[in-house]
Amino acid sequence: MSQLQPGMARIRVKDLCLRTYIGINEEEILNKQDVLINLTILYAAQEAVRDNDIDHALNYRTITKAVIQHVEENRFALLERLTQELLDLVMANAAVLYAEVEVDKPHALRYAESVSITLAASRQAATS
Repeated sequence: MSQLQPGMARIRVKDLCLRTYIGINEEEILNKQDVLINLTILYAAQEAVRDNDIDHALNYRTITKAVIQHVEENRFALLERLTQELLDLVMANAAVLYAEVEVDKPHALRYAESVSITLAASRQAATS
């Protein structure tokens, strides 16, 4: 399903930079750190394209606001847990047919720019 099919739209939210408590070391538990979040969302966009109507489009602003709120208001020991929770949040929108969430933790390793985790989920498109 991650392949773009006719009538589908791919929305990408790139490099959403947020601050949260992430990690297991004392310093990580006590201090917020930056995380970079990338979302890829596929949905059936035929009606939005045909009608040029926001009511038929997937509201990526609403999804992004929910992601921001979730990240900023919670604490996470593992990147895997944060990534899965964000994926679940995106997939809670029934219009989402496929989603991929990548969370980067900059400077998590001494000689690396960042460490990231990517998780994906999909549901079957409704057949008409």
